[in-house]
Amino acid sequence: MKIEVTRDVFALAQVFTISRGSRTQAQVLTVTVSDGDLMGRGECVPYARYDETLDSVTAQIAGLPGNVTRQTLQGLLPAGAARNAVDCALWDFEAKRAGLRVWDLAGLPAPQPVVTAYTLSLDTPDAMQAQAAKNAHRPLLKIKLGTPDDMARLEAVRRGAPDAVIIVDANEGWTADVYSDLAPHLLRLGVAMVEQPLPAGADDMLSEIDRPLPVCADESCHDRASLAGLRGKYDMVNIKLDKTGGLTEALALRTAAIAQGFDVMIGCMVGSSLAMAPATLLTAGAAFVDLDGPLLLAQDRTAPLHFDAAGVHPPLAALWG
Repeated sequence: MKIEVTRDVFALAQVFTISRGSRTQAQVLTVTVSDGDLMGRGECVPYARYDETLDSVTAQIAGLPGNVTRQTLQGLLPAGAARNAVDCALWDFEAKRAGLRVWDLAGLPAPQPVVTAYTLSLDTPDAMQAQAAKNAHRPLLKIKLGTPDDMARLEAVRRGAPDAVIIVDANEGWTADVYSDLAPHLLRLGVAMVEQPLPAGADDMLSEIDRPLPVCADESCHDRASLAGLRGKYDMVNIKLDKTGGLTEALALRTAAIAQGFDVMIGCMVGSSLAMAPATLLTAGAAFVDLDGPLLLAQDRTAPLHFDAAGVHPPLAALWG
């Protein structure tokens, strides 16, 4: 098996800002596995928050043996971007070799179109209100927050999109006191869920303060090993392929999380349709789906995912799986 890694850059449609910074591009790694006849592809987004760089992830992948399989891969690389891209490429390869769609290979029902959140990045209240108004037709908006003065942004987005369901992502940007002060206003404004209000590793206070609306673990949840530390603090987990290290672990994490009483959200980094495609296999029964990465790009892959009023559709075989 030959494994190749290439770097691809996708310009964003507009500047994307969260509490940790801004970007104008999505820099991704594309992994191709091939036996000379068939080829499978996967994509990952190395994330500095997890001490990943394009170079470090490329080096991890380059160190893999040529006879790697999905099963052996799980013990060769830790959960993270490198394992994700290779795992998803191997799923794609195996589906082509079997002549099946990947969900048939996995023993899953075919994915159906599902409503996805559309993300409004962190900005001034006026700018966020304008973005909310522009996207008020969308049924589900996700707001990036994470500063001590977010109240004005919340009010502004609700004015701009009075009928949309709103979920909030603080990206670890609040303290327990800030979250406690904001929580009643989140309820008043009809916010349906708040994602990662406190920093991972400093979130024990969530077990001691009121959680009047569902709280979702993002940075605090990577794979199944994370679940034991989330009990009593979180109501939901955000499953992202770049955190779990691929579809193989993501499927297992979804099963384990539900069995332990957590709701699930299916999320993404900012990447192309190739990165989102495997995650569509996880969406059945999810409380929220956030696979809007391609909608944030100025240009996407060939044969991209299709988005319409029904939401995000499963991938064409020409893209993945």
